[in-house]
Formats: sequence, C-alpha cells, structure tokens
Amino acid sequence: MTTYDHITANKRRSMALIVVFFALVLLIGWLIDEYYGGGGLVIGIAAIYSTVMALVSYYTGDRVALAVSGARQVTEKENPYLVRMVDNLCISIGLPAPKVHIIDDPAINAFATGRDPQHASIAVTTGAIKKLENEELEGVLAHELSHVRNYDIRVMTLVVVLVGIITVIGDIFFRLSFHGSRRRREGGGALAVIGLILIVLAPLIAQLIKLAISRKREYLADASAALMTRFPEGLARALEKIRLESRPLLRPSAATAHLFIANPFQKKFLANLLSTHPPVEDRITALRKMGAPS
Repeated sequence: MTTYDHITANKRRSMALIVVFFALVLLIGWLIDEYYGGGGLVIGIAAIYSTVMALVSYYTGDRVALAVSGARQVTEKENPYLVRMVDNLCISIGLPAPKVHIIDDPAINAFATGRDPQHASIAVTTGAIKKLENEELEGVLAHELSHVRNYDIRVMTLVVVLVGIITVIGDIFFRLSFHGSRRRREGGGALAVIGLILIVLAPLIAQLIKLAISRKREYLADASAALMTRFPEGLARALEKIRLESRPLLRPSAATAHLFIANPFQKKFLANLLSTHPPVEDRITALRKMGAPS
C-alpha cells in the first residue's frame, strides 16, 4: 500500500465514523422525542446549545491550548533553526507559515492548533529540539503541519459538537424522567427502556468513537508527513525516541492531550487503552512499511 493509499483509506474511515456518530445522535434524539412527544424540540435545543459552545471553542480554542501548554511564540531571530525548518516545509507544500511556539519542557512532544491554515500555530517542546536529529524533528514538524493541511481541527470540532449533543440530550432525558412524567406518551414503556439503556451507553459509545476518529487522524498525519518529507524513517525514529523516553509533559492537560503527537501523560495500560493516540509501536510499523521497497 502506497502513502497515497494510506491517506485515502484513513480519510474514508474517518468520514464513516462521523456518519456513525451522526446516526447515534439522531437515534437518541428521536427516541426521546417519540417518548415525550416533543416534536423535535429536545434534539433542537441540545443541538443549538452544543453548537454555540463548540463555535466558541472553535474560534478561541487555539489560544486556550497554547496558554494551557505554556507555549511562547518565537521569531526567526530567536530560534532560526526551528522557524526556518517550519518555513521550508510550508514552502514545499504551499502552506502558509504558522506561528511557531516553544514549550519549555524536557519531554519530546509537539502539537498544532488553529481552525485553518491561515490561523494555525505549531508548538514544539525544548526536549524535541534538543534530542531529535534534523530528519527526526523535520518528521515531527511535518506531522503537525499535516494536521493543519488536512483540516483535522475542523474534523475534531465536529466530533466535539456531536459529543456535546449526546451529553446534553442525555441530561435532558434524565431530568424529564423525574419531572416530565405527565407528558409521556402512553405505551412508551419500551421506548423508556431503550432510552435508559442508551443514556447509560451513549456517553461511552461517543467517547469511543471520538477516540477512534482521533486515532485515524494520527495515522493520516503520519502518512501525510511521510509524503511531505519523502523520508518516513525520520518520523519513525522520532517516535522511537518518544517511546523509549516515556516521559510525560510537566503540564499535561486532558483538554489538549489529543493535539500532541504523542500521549502527554504517563504511559500506563489503562491510559493507553483510553488514549486519543494509537500505540506508538503500530505507528512506527506503519511508517516503515511505507518506506519499504515494494
């Protein structure tokens, strides 16, 4: 399978997962409206509320992510090595140069944020700059720029909207179960049972779909980075160093964990199982298959 095949396959799988997500939201909303005879009011309120919250996050999320991570913007004069490497990669693919930030942290990690290429930022830890060779750091930067180029922030924002809708719908159903008994439709016992099952399982299902989409985007960014640099081994070696180091960030945050190239938390079995990132070993294997002669 070529790098282009990997990119196409990952895009297709991500879209399929989003369709499943939409179907889950519509199913839950329909069941609640059928049970209470809301005429679409419940799902409408939930959708509006979640969309407004997501839009606020969409337009301000990049600044929040950078602030939470302790990132500081640098210029070419302050760090010519890093800024020029980013600029050269952007020139090679016709991408606007993002703002470059540095995180004072000995761990090897990096992330990109921004709603589109014109409003993008990339942040790299001091550990990555010091510990990675030129080709390795270039692979990491290419991975993050691929997230910008592939509009992954928009995809994940859509997922956040859907997760929010499911959460709000579940909360509304829970409240109506106690305070809206008079408005229930007769013969709604079966719907009530189904609704109660979904209210318990939906948040878990939503989170699992969110994790799956995030992991697919990581594989897509790896494939795009390999295509950008024409050297998959560079990123593979960088991921190897990250795996061997196993050092968490000094200021990890669950809210920004999905943005980083690697899980910023301490590596534990349960944390890895629920991580927004696929296993590093699997990513390394996939990259080296891309670079292997056919």
